[in-house]
Amino acid sequence: MTDALIRNALPVDPAMLPGAGVVPQAGPPLGAAAVARGIARLFRRNQIWVASEVALPNGRRADLMGIDSRGAIVIVEIKVSRADLLGDSKWGEYLDHCDRFYWGLCPSLDPGLAGTDPFLPDITGLIVADAYDAEIIRPAATRPLAAARRKSETQRLAALALRRLNLLQDPPPPDEAY
Repeated sequence: MTDALIRNALPVDPAMLPGAGVVPQAGPPLGAAAVARGIARLFRRNQIWVASEVALPNGRRADLMGIDSRGAIVIVEIKVSRADLLGDSKWGEYLDHCDRFYWGLCPSLDPGLAGTDPFLPDITGLIVADAYDAEIIRPAATRPLAAARRKSETQRLAALALRRLNLLQDPPPPDEAY
C-alpha cells in the first residue's frame, strides 16, 4: 500500500499520528503501547474509560488517565524497563490529580520492584499487562480528591476526549489552528 493510499484511508491527517510517514505494520503494538492497550482493555471491562498521554496542570503527562463509573479519577504510569522504573522521580507529582494511582508494568519486569518503599505500595496499585490483557496484581488505595480538584480533572478529561473525537471525525485543514 502506498503512502498516498494510506493517507486517503485514514480518518485523520497521518502527520498527526505518532511515527508519521512510517507504513503501519500488522500485529499488536509493542512496548509501552502494548501495556497501555492491555490496561485499557481491562479497564474497559470494568467501566473505567481512559485517555493516553494526558497533560496535567503541573506540566507532567500521565501515560493513562481515566474516570470510572463512580467518577473516580485513575492515573497509570507505564514502565517497560527496569531503568525507567527505578529512575522515575516525577511520578509523585501525579498523586494530587487522581483518586487511585497504578504502576503499569510489562510482563518482563519484576513486579517486586514496584513493591518497595520508594514506590509507596500502601498507596499505589500494580498492573501487569501485555498487548492483549492485564491483571491487577495489587489494588490501588483510594485517596479521594477534593471536590474542586475532581471537578476540574473531570472537565479536563471530558474536554480532551471530545477534542480528540472531534479531530478524528473532522480533521482540520492544514492551515487551521485548533
